[in-house]
Amino acid sequence: MTSKRDDAVGTTPEEILTEVSRRMDRSIEALREDLGSLRTGRATPSLVENVMIEYYGSLTPLKQIASISAPDPRAIMVQPWDKQSLRDIERGLSKSDMGFNPSNDGNNITIPIPALTTERRQELVKLLKQKLEDGKVSIRNVRRDGLETLRKMERDKAISQDQNRRSQEQLQKTTDGHTKTIDEVGIAKESEIMQV
Repeated sequence: MTSKRDDAVGTTPEEILTEVSRRMDRSIEALREDLGSLRTGRATPSLVENVMIEYYGSLTPLKQIASISAPDPRAIMVQPWDKQSLRDIERGLSKSDMGFNPSNDGNNITIPIPALTTERRQELVKLLKQKLEDGKVSIRNVRRDGLETLRKMERDKAISQDQNRRSQEQLQKTTDGHTKTIDEVGIAKESEIMQV
């Protein structure tokens, strides 16, 4: 399929709905990635994979310079591909705003993950709810763009009033489905955060 601008005139309502759905899917994927870095009581590689490390003079995400695993629920293991970068990785993890206290054994870095306090869990749930609302705003913005395009097509006589109405109903169903997915992702993440 050739790439078209989102507001291209002359496309069909079906193409617009497909593009809207694709953009909403991307919004949900971005939200899932963002929530992966939200700390829970368990150790997961996603907690540290995007921590920026000063590596040979440039900031690089940790996942690009090391293998990251979680051998148990209370620790993350980082194995740098270049042993010379061990100190840089340790320094970058210590400086991150995640509050890590990494230890270096000469080959690997172990990051102990302390248990979360009830107060900290509640703060994380608040942050989660804000991120979920941001995700819903993103979905609504995509819907608004789709609606504007459909209305413009009707004004330009590219589609009939009935086609516009049917397309808008389908657009609303797509929006509702994606919003429901965000709610489901949020419920799963909240239970993960609150799990002791």
